[in-house]
Amino acid sequence: MIDDPQPAQGERPLVPDLPTGIPGVELRQLSSRDAPALFNLVARSRAHLTQFGDYAELATATLAELQAGFSEPPGPNLRMGIWRGQELMGEVDLNPVAPRTYVLGYWIGAEYTGHGYMTAACQALMDYARRELHPVEFWAGVRQANRKSVALVERLGFSLFEELPTHNRYRLQC
Repeated sequence: MIDDPQPAQGERPLVPDLPTGIPGVELRQLSSRDAPALFNLVARSRAHLTQFGDYAELATATLAELQAGFSEPPGPNLRMGIWRGQELMGEVDLNPVAPRTYVLGYWIGAEYTGHGYMTAACQALMDYARRELHPVEFWAGVRQANRKSVALVERLGFSLFEELPTHNRYRLQC
């Protein structure tokens, strides 16, 4: 067993492609080569991404800004694209905030909602983290008005931890 599964400061672990519970859908670690697909998906989903006040910065990013974001030192965040073949459908991230504590972040393109892709993607990444990173807890922040996102974290086993003015914090202890 690894004593400290956290990557070194500024280092992102390499994650293998991860299957989800949906045939043909997998998670692949995002890189600069994916910036055009990411930009196109965001462009098609701007209204969807910002409807609850989230993702404004992503929704207005240019292709050059997205590419530059991959050029920066990688940091420890796991940024996984949700892929069906060569089609990028969304993103799911794990961001370490303390030793063995991660924040789950996610978004999916407007045309892909309602098919279980995000539930399967989050579950696959959390299962990977449990095997390889040995987390003690996961967190997620969700806007109260985003009922679909609230339902998602509840399906994944998260419990409401704190109600804040703009969003609620959810926690899942491992």
